[in-house]
Amino acid sequence: MRGLRYAWLACALTMMAAPTWAARHRKPAAEHKADVARDKALTRFQRDLVSVLAPRADALPLLGAALLARPLPRQPDHNSFHALIGRAAQAQDAGPATDWVRLADCDAKADACPNSEALAALQARAPDNAAVWLLKLGNDQHQMHDDEARQDLARAAAAKRYDDYAGISLKALASTVAILPPPAATLDPKDTAGAAGLQVMMVFGSARAQPQPNLPAAAKLCEGAADDAALKGDCLKLGKLLEWGSSPLARSLGLHLRETLADDPAQQEDARRARRDLIWQVQNFAALSARAQTVPAVAQHLLTLARNGGSEMSLMLAALRNAGIATEAPVDWKPGS
Repeated sequence: MRGLRYAWLACALTMMAAPTWAARHRKPAAEHKADVARDKALTRFQRDLVSVLAPRADALPLLGAALLARPLPRQPDHNSFHALIGRAAQAQDAGPATDWVRLADCDAKADACPNSEALAALQARAPDNAAVWLLKLGNDQHQMHDDEARQDLARAAAAKRYDDYAGISLKALASTVAILPPPAATLDPKDTAGAAGLQVMMVFGSARAQPQPNLPAAAKLCEGAADDAALKGDCLKLGKLLEWGSSPLARSLGLHLRETLADDPAQQEDARRARRDLIWQVQNFAALSARAQTVPAVAQHLLTLARNGGSEMSLMLAALRNAGIATEAPVDWKPGS
């Protein structure tokens, strides 16, 4: 197998997830003091949002509050990520998406991640979701349970869908950040999109904390598929499923598996072309998202798409199409250009 070709896309996805946050911190040294003051004001504002949302009893606002609370230092116990995601998971309308975020409620220093209770709940509540079994696969590989990891791959290949629930997290965040108007002290005068631009930064920046399956673990297991017919079959089935998954990174791995394992050269070439288009889409969405700081209409549109739900992949494609950006790369375009 010719390496983990989708690794480049992981870097691009980091840029896609929070371009506004990165741009906010690339300022001249002379503006450092103003940046520090704005960051402190933003932290206070984020605490206020969490405090307003915390009394809610339904899952979606509690999920948003938990994601907003997670990066905050010295958060009171009753408004901490641990408390809020626990309440979200116990809400009457809670679904697998809350258990998915609860995976991060764990002690990484004690090697206790992901949260074992949340992982068990997902296996019971969403057994048809390949993302759940790929998450377990990474955990089993980490614990050197190779036989169980192979079984996890087979379960993932037999699943009906792949969903990492990032779309629901984005919806929860986009539906909650506007509950209070951001104070003037949180806004950078150079970010002319104003409140909407700040809200985009908070939504997509906070969504970066979404737990992810260990896709490299699955790719590594499939590296030996060429000489193992059963393993190759499962890897190809999984790849087909991932191509229609909820995230660009999952789609990238799916295309990679077809490109490297398919027997038909035409299928290999088609996967290669589709992966090139995917990189084009990710790069252009990153550039479009960066405009959300300075163009109010772009910021408002991204927030509207996030509030409408769907998946990370569907949001990206809708944003590109609505902006008049082709989803297929030009013939002469090369990745990284």
